[in-house]
Amino acid sequence: MKKTLNIVKVGGQVVEDDSSLNLLLDAFCRIQGNKILVTGGGRVATGIASELGIESRMLNGRRITDEPMLRVVTMVYAGLVNKNVVAELQARGVNAIGLCGADMDVIHSVRRPAAPIDYGYVGDVKEVNTKALKTLIDSGAVPVLCPITHDGMGQLLNTNADTIAQSVASSLATDYDVTLTFCFEKNGVLLDPDDPSSVISELRYEDYVRYRESDVIAGGMIPKLDNAFAAIDAGVNKVVITNAAALGTDSGTEII
Repeated sequence: MKKTLNIVKVGGQVVEDDSSLNLLLDAFCRIQGNKILVTGGGRVATGIASELGIESRMLNGRRITDEPMLRVVTMVYAGLVNKNVVAELQARGVNAIGLCGADMDVIHSVRRPAAPIDYGYVGDVKEVNTKALKTLIDSGAVPVLCPITHDGMGQLLNTNADTIAQSVASSLATDYDVTLTFCFEKNGVLLDPDDPSSVISELRYEDYVRYRESDVIAGGMIPKLDNAFAAIDAGVNKVVITNAAALGTDSGTEII
């Protein structure tokens, strides 16, 4: 029988709000057994970039990353957000270790082609070093992964945090019974973004396509759901999208 592994991705407004982040980390600490946390931080990066006079450009929920923006997201994702989360987990008795993709060669990526859209220094995951992650997990450590990867030739690349979570979950599904949970500030996938009670409890792919075409689902929810369905296809046992405060409960949207 496979050991269980819980992979939790946290992003959105949760990362920039101390009270919400603390609730999430408390719930994460209560999860028994093997676990991995993936941290986003896009809104924090946008705010700091603005303070530095650097324009943030998004397309379909994905960040266009030129050289100045790459410096910002590296500082924010791999530094400020990741290390603050690691420190908070250590304070709660969790032996966390913060990693970007270059650390232990955990996540190797390739720069996305410039055509048809030039996203700049954005990486698409090529390979996850499952051996390195399993070594850490088996030692009792809890990896905290940020969405900065590398190409193996010295170049850091910005990679969507939802994609990081999906790729790691999919790669480890052979060795573990994996549950992947995407946590953010909303209660799940909503039929009406302005109505927090309009949660879609179960979402099938054909319904997702229909909602996307009618703009019911748009923006940053698109890459999140693309990754959620990719994880299911790759053998991940369960995928849930939910509010950070509801981690560990049955609420939210389960991907079918």
